[in-house]
Amino acid sequence: MDILFFECKGMKDGEIFPKVNTGRGQDISPEFLIKNLSPCAKTLAITLEDIKHPIFKNFTHWLIWNIPAGEKIKGAIPGGKIIPSLGNARQGIGYGVYKYAGPKPPKGKQHLYRFTVYALDSKIALRFPHTKSNFIKKAKEHIIQQGSIIGKFE
Repeated sequence: MDILFFECKGMKDGEIFPKVNTGRGQDISPEFLIKNLSPCAKTLAITLEDIKHPIFKNFTHWLIWNIPAGEKIKGAIPGGKIIPSLGNARQGIGYGVYKYAGPKPPKGKQHLYRFTVYALDSKIALRFPHTKSNFIKKAKEHIIQQGSIIGKFE
C-alpha cells in the first residue's frame, strides 16, 4: 500500500486544531488537499479519531466514504447518511451521529486526534452499523493508499 499525502486546511501534522473545526468552534469539517493520488483511485474515505481518549481507544469522531476521488475535498460537509453534494458519499456513525464531530475534550485536557484519508479502487457498500471497524473490514482489500496527520486540541 502506498502512502497518500494530504493537507488539512489550517492545520499541519502535529499542530493545534483550528477552533472552527472543533466542538468549541463552528464544528465544521476542514478542507483537504490530496497530493499524490493514484490514477487507480475511484473513491476517498476519511476518518477522525481521538487517539488519546481515556476510555475508548481510537474513539471515532467522523467517518465518511465513497467520496469521488479528486485532489480537493471541500470543507463544511453537511450532516446526513448520504451527501448528494459529494457524489452521494456516505457518512457513518462518529460520536454517535452521522456527521462531522470535531474535537471537544474535557477542559484542561489535551487530546490527540488523527485524520486518516484512504484512497480506494472502488465504492464500498456497507451495511448497518456504519462504524469505522465495519468500514475497515469491508474496505481493506480495496485500500490502495493511506495517509494520516495528527492534531492537538485542549
